[in-house]
Amino acid sequence: MTYPLIRLAHLDLESFSRATGLHPELVRRLVALGLIDAWRDSSGGLCFPPAQVVAAGRLQRLHAGLAVNYASLGLVTDLLDRIAELEAALRTRTRRTGDRSWT
Repeated sequence: MTYPLIRLAHLDLESFSRATGLHPELVRRLVALGLIDAWRDSSGGLCFPPAQVVAAGRLQRLHAGLAVNYASLGLVTDLLDRIAELEAALRTRTRRTGDRSWT
């Protein structure tokens, strides 16, 4: 058995719902869809890392701006993350080789 050296900061379901402005049932649904990372504590309650507040905000903006349902947001966020990775790799390659950007 291992024990952490420090206590990790986390939010319970109520605190996370309050911080994001989302209804707790919607938060549970987002966790079930795999759009928000969470784990269960010893009593079975959901716990969220603080970084997931930002992820929930991103999901809210995409849902409102693109008018896609929550089930489709997984695909949308995966594609946006992949585009960001490719752009970062292109910037790194351009700086390393001294090539001019296409823009």
